[in-house]
Amino acid sequence: MKHIPVLLKEVLEILEPKKGEFFIDCTFGDGGHALEILKRVGNEGKVLGVDWDKKNITGFKEKLKNLILKFGNYTEIKEMLGGEKADGLLADLGFSSRQVEDSGRGFSFKAENGQEPLLMTYSDEMEPVKDILRKISEKELADIIYQYGGERYSRRIAKAIKEISRKEKIETSGRLAEIVRNVLPKSYERGRIDRATRTFQALRIYANHELQNLKKLMENLPEITKSGARIAIITFHSLEDKIVKTEFKKLKDDGIVELLNKKPIIPELAEIKLNPRSRSAKLRAIIKI
Repeated sequence: MKHIPVLLKEVLEILEPKKGEFFIDCTFGDGGHALEILKRVGNEGKVLGVDWDKKNITGFKEKLKNLILKFGNYTEIKEMLGGEKADGLLADLGFSSRQVEDSGRGFSFKAENGQEPLLMTYSDEMEPVKDILRKISEKELADIIYQYGGERYSRRIAKAIKEISRKEKIETSGRLAEIVRNVLPKSYERGRIDRATRTFQALRIYANHELQNLKKLMENLPEITKSGARIAIITFHSLEDKIVKTEFKKLKDDGIVELLNKKPIIPELAEIKLNPRSRSAKLRAIIKI
């Protein structure tokens, strides 16, 4: 499936990239947003693309002199810049269809991906979920699934996972999905989402420290952007959006930024029909004073 950059038109309208400017794409992915920004900054400008998934960096084939690609976490951007500051910054906190379905890292619970190793991490440096499940207690696991996934059956799921992990190693995404589905009602969410969705989301967020990393990025924004810089963050679930909304408000109250939109920008119906994954996207943006 071809990756479609989310809210592309809206991102470009908000960021207003101009000739000669320097932009940071904190989550390069397949490069959809970055390449469009690059067209607008021209040969005089440049884009720094950062990604924690090494495949996204090493696998990108286009060689463009003003596109700088760096492997790493966006919490490390301050160190990458070495004192330089950007005219604009984008962080799209979603991930592409390819990352989900062809990662080989266990993000997907579809039947055809069922034998993928249960890693669920973007980087090899992080502890894989298969090890996390063996180490943590049933209560800790239930709390993670509830807090990061909003799963009301978290205790039931955690109990089943821990009981089975005492008898066998849960090594694949398919086996974990099977365990979760088996303890949930068949009428779960009226069939709107797969029964394993919330548990997989929670474990992915926990394993990759996603919320902690987002807070660190938000703290670094004043130090990595110039006065007048435009900053856009796209979130995909309520926990991320709450952090962005709260941190933007703090920056505004401190007189560092102004809000560019009081309410989040969401995709139009036409985009959702073309790219169903975009339906939960929310774009918030600020301009540094």
